Amino acid sequence: MSPIKDFCVTYDAINEEGTFSSGDPLSGTVTFTLTKDTKVKCLSVKAKGDARVHWTEGTGDNKRSYSAHRRYFKLKELLLAENEKGTVLPKGTHRFKFRFQIPQGDMPSSFKGLHGKIVYMIEVKMSRSWRLPSIEQNEIKFVSRSVPRLDQMVSTQFGSVNKEMGMFSKGEVQMSASANRKVCSPGDTLSIVANVKNMSSKTMRAKFSLQQKTVYRASGSTNSGDISLCKLLGDTIAPNSEVNVTCQLEIPADVIYSLQNCDIVSVDYYVKVYLDISFSFDPEVVFPLIIIPSSLAKLQPVEAMGPNPAGPFWGASNSDFPPPAPAGLGAYAYPPPVPTQPANISSGYNNPWPQPATQYGFSIPTFPSSSVQHPAPTAPPQFQQEAEPPSYMDLFPPSQDTQGWGGTNQKS
Repeated sequence: MSPIKDFCVTYDAINEEGTFSSGDPLSGTVTFTLTKDTKVKCLSVKAKGDARVHWTEGTGDNKRSYSAHRRYFKLKELLLAENEKGTVLPKGTHRFKFRFQIPQGDMPSSFKGLHGKIVYMIEVKMSRSWRLPSIEQNEIKFVSRSVPRLDQMVSTQFGSVNKEMGMFSKGEVQMSASANRKVCSPGDTLSIVANVKNMSSKTMRAKFSLQQKTVYRASGSTNSGDISLCKLLGDTIAPNSEVNVTCQLEIPADVIYSLQNCDIVSVDYYVKVYLDISFSFDPEVVFPLIIIPSSLAKLQPVEAMGPNPAGPFWGASNSDFPPPAPAGLGAYAYPPPVPTQPANISSGYNNPWPQPATQYGFSIPTFPSSSVQHPAPTAPPQFQQEAEPPSYMDLFPPSQDTQGWGGTNQKS
C-alpha cells in the first residue's frame, strides 16, 4: 500500500474569474501526507500549455488518421533535487511552494472541442525507486490577450439581398439587415434589424441564428463543423408588404471565445439573418462576429477605439497586477521574452524566471503552518540583457505530433 496520501497540487487565483494570461505569475502549493518515513527520488512540478488535434477519416483500407500538436511553453521546478540514493521525508503532512511566470507570447485561450483541445495545466510528479511515479494534475483556465486587428472591426454592420421568386410564386423579395456591433462578450445582447420588402404572393418569416464554426487542421487537411448556438423566429410577413423585424440576440454565457491565433484549430462566429420561404431558396445575410472576454471588453472597449492601429491593441490582463510598460514592445505588442537562467545541471531543464519581482509587485503568498514546511525555491541572479532577446517562437518552436492523440498522462 502506498504511503502517499492526499497528493494534490493547487494554484493561487489572481482574479475573481480564476483565469490567467501571458505574463501572469503562477504560484501554488504541492501537498501530500506520508503515513511513514518515505524515501523520495525526485519531486518536481511543471506548468505547460499544449494544443492537440486528432481525427480519423474513411474506413477499412482507406482509413486515415490526422494529428497535430503545438507546445506553447513548458516550465519545470525541482522541489526536491533528483537523487539516486533518495531523500527521506518524515511521516506527516508536507507542503512545497512553487512559483512560475507564464511567458509572454501570442498564445490561444483554453479550448475543448470534438476533435481537439488547448490545455494549460500544472503537473506534479513524485518519483521513488522501484515504484511507478505518482502524478497529479490541475488544469488552469487561460485567456488570450490577443484580439483581432481593430481596422477589421466596425461598429455597425449592414448587408442586403434581393431574390426573384421562382415558378411557384410571382414577384420579388428584398431584405436588408444591420447589427449594432461586431464585437461581443458572453452574456451581451446583439441588436439586429431586418427590413423586408415582400413583393410576392408568398408568406414568409424572418429567422435569426448565431452560428459557431470550428476548423481543425493537420497534415495539410482540415475538419470543420458548423453548429447553431441559438435561433429566434420573427413574425409572419404577409404578401405585398414591407416590415421591419427586430431581434435581440443574447450571446450564451458559456460560449467559447473566438479563437484565431492557433494554426491547428480556429473558432469563428457569425450571425445569419434569413427568410424562411416554403418551396423556395431562403435568401440570407451573414454578419461575422467576434467574441472576447468581458474583462477585455470592459477595460478596452473595442468599438470606442480609433481604426487603423499599428497592430493588435493591448488587451487587458486577467491579472490584478499592472501590465508591463509599453516601451520596447515586441511582436503582437507584447514585451520581448525574458532570458532564461542557465540549465539546471541535475535536471537538464531550463526554467525561465520573471523580471525583478517589483515589476508586478509580486510576493510569495503565505500558507498555513504544517508539520513540515518547505521553503519556496530561491530565484537565480538577474542577468543583464545586452542584446536583443530572441522572439517567443525562437524560444518555443512549434512541433508536429505524428504519434496520434496524446493523453493527459503521456510522457512529455
